[in-house]
Amino acid sequence: MPINKTTDTHPTLSVAASALRAQQARMRIIAENIANADSLAKTPGGDPYRNQIPVFEATKIDGAMGVKLAAVRPDETPFEEEYDPSHPAADANGYVKRPNVKSLIQSMDMRDAQRAYEANLNVIETTRSMEQKTLDILKR
Repeated sequence: MPINKTTDTHPTLSVAASALRAQQARMRIIAENIANADSLAKTPGGDPYRNQIPVFEATKIDGAMGVKLAAVRPDETPFEEEYDPSHPAADANGYVKRPNVKSLIQSMDMRDAQRAYEANLNVIETTRSMEQKTLDILKR
């Protein structure tokens, strides 16, 4: 259904769509973090995968404020170390750095992103339903 830019509901749809895109990007980053939760360094003493954090910012969309992904920043939390001198990624002292990804936190963050995505999807569906009911009333 094409959106008429002169209606008052267009900014609502644009803002909800921007939030859907932002949450989709957030879920992609979380999925990458979970997928790399066990990715170790490829070289002895090297750094493993570092947790990535999405950063959002408010942006003007059709006269309203929406949201967009501004950046993806690495989590500077220190890596945990595990003593395993036989591992190929072990440093000179025998310690292997583990990724700073917490799978439980990522899972909870994913659930939160899914709920935010669903809430914005409901905004779009409700707006469309209200427009359809308005059209039905006008047809009478």
